Amino acid sequence: MQTKIRIKKGRGQKRNIKIRYLILSFLLILSANHLSVRVSAKGCPDVKVIFARGSGGELNVDQNYLAFKDTLEKKLKTTDLDYEFVDLDYPAISMGIDNLGATLRAFFGAGEAYEFGDSVNDGVSKLKKLVNGSACPGTKYVLGGYSQGAMVVSKALKNLMADRIIFAATFGDPKIYLPEGEGKIPDACSGKNLSDYRMYVPDCHAYKGLLGAYIPYEPAALVDKLGTWCNKKDIFCSSHINLNDHVSYVSDDLYEDASRVIFDKITQTFGLENQISSPHDTAIVIDSTGSMASLIEKYKGEALRLAKETLESGGRVALYDYRDLDDPYTPVKRCDFTTCTLETFASGLEEIQANGGGDSLESMLSASFHVMKELSWQKGATKSLVVLTDDGFLSPDRDGITYAEVVKLSKTIDPVNFYVITSPDNAHIYQELAEDTGGMVVTETDNLSLLTDYILERYDSLPRVEEDDLLVDAPFIVIDEVVEKTAAEVEIAFSSDGEEVLVILNDQILGATKDRRITIGQLDRSLENHISLVPLSQTTRGEGTEIVLGTAADTTGIETGATMGTSMSTSTSAAGSKELIKAPNTGRL
Repeated sequence: MQTKIRIKKGRGQKRNIKIRYLILSFLLILSANHLSVRVSAKGCPDVKVIFARGSGGELNVDQNYLAFKDTLEKKLKTTDLDYEFVDLDYPAISMGIDNLGATLRAFFGAGEAYEFGDSVNDGVSKLKKLVNGSACPGTKYVLGGYSQGAMVVSKALKNLMADRIIFAATFGDPKIYLPEGEGKIPDACSGKNLSDYRMYVPDCHAYKGLLGAYIPYEPAALVDKLGTWCNKKDIFCSSHINLNDHVSYVSDDLYEDASRVIFDKITQTFGLENQISSPHDTAIVIDSTGSMASLIEKYKGEALRLAKETLESGGRVALYDYRDLDDPYTPVKRCDFTTCTLETFASGLEEIQANGGGDSLESMLSASFHVMKELSWQKGATKSLVVLTDDGFLSPDRDGITYAEVVKLSKTIDPVNFYVITSPDNAHIYQELAEDTGGMVVTETDNLSLLTDYILERYDSLPRVEEDDLLVDAPFIVIDEVVEKTAAEVEIAFSSDGEEVLVILNDQILGATKDRRITIGQLDRSLENHISLVPLSQTTRGEGTEIVLGTAADTTGIETGATMGTSMSTSTSAAGSKELIKAPNTGRL
């Protein structure tokens, strides 16, 4: 930031000018250390970070903006890059009511039918101007948006200059689109065909947002430059109806998770070394049957280096060994995350004696399950389980533990990535386990130091998806009749086995009703109107349907079609009304 300093020279002051200038310069340097914006002398930063806050968020003080800014700024400060943070100055109008638990018991909206849309469009226009209209062609941009602000970002993407974008992150986007979540048996529930922009969406049934979807969600020019985060049961982007999850992106550390992904993209863009890593929790589990003697000795030196560097970086290590349950030999804890120092780890490693065994296949699954359950893994840490073995495994194991249970526990914890060191002949046996848990297989002939380096250089990222029970009881809805009573009023009759039906007009939630015939008024027929009806049961949100009313001058009639094929859960009820009237703006979501 260029700062002009004027010093007025008077009689008797010439001798003190240099001293004053040095003092003033020193004070400016000290104050600069407290500035949250660091830009170059020419006013063109290397990186400009723009965030669009959610509905009702106040400019520059919104908690989501501040959390996004703080987590990323801590990492940017480790570089020499010039950077600037901007909270996008757009309306971000409020919608909803303050009592989140009662939201679906009341009708709520954002005032006039198109006020919410106008707010989003204003944000899109201003975002395009900041990125495309910048007089700093060398500046690269990072974009972020929460809730309504996520819609601003995702809607603007296709019209932004892709070469200027480093990364765009959306949080709780009501217009999310994840095709792998479609149907009663979604691909996502078996980890198949996951969208590359799916960074953290635990709900494998998440398909479209509560307000529909922008399709395509990821423009072709921005492949590998987009990521979306949707909290586990966020009503606006998951298949559930938990409103607390929509307002918990700060407390659930999702901005911290995103900052690691974004900072990695920034360092790649500028060819910098990423010196930021999350703390590491690394458990080493060794097969100590008799045939392992030479392999254990070969591994000890590298195991000590992994433990030493993990501990020095602020991480934690644990050490166990196992054989067979009928040997009898349950997993033996040499030291855990609380007790492992480099000395106790080294001592425990020396105590491991290869003995016993003699039969084929060891109790690796039971040992791994036992270790993962016993250890207290820290939130936000990169979690690794390093298995050293020269044989295969039993599934189910001798105590009944299955492969599926081990993988599920790994993913539930955050996940725990399995790194298996084994003989070349057994590498194929463990390949699926490594892939399913995000780890790697290394043969004993490989350079073990490369594995240690790989583990330590990784940063933690939350699991992209969690497997879930398949939904089979999602309610349905069928439109029976649509009658235009007046130019500004339409009556809709429908059938549904849902307890309630959520009514959405032009991206605004009007309310939930138990009636099967409703009247919607105050339509602006100079514009096209989109009415979405979404059936709700106690546990799921069924696939909704959309009614499109053309303008008064449009003679093509009324179109209907399926929309928002996700599910949601609710324990609320709404008072039925045959006429849904938009309520005044009384709070925010």
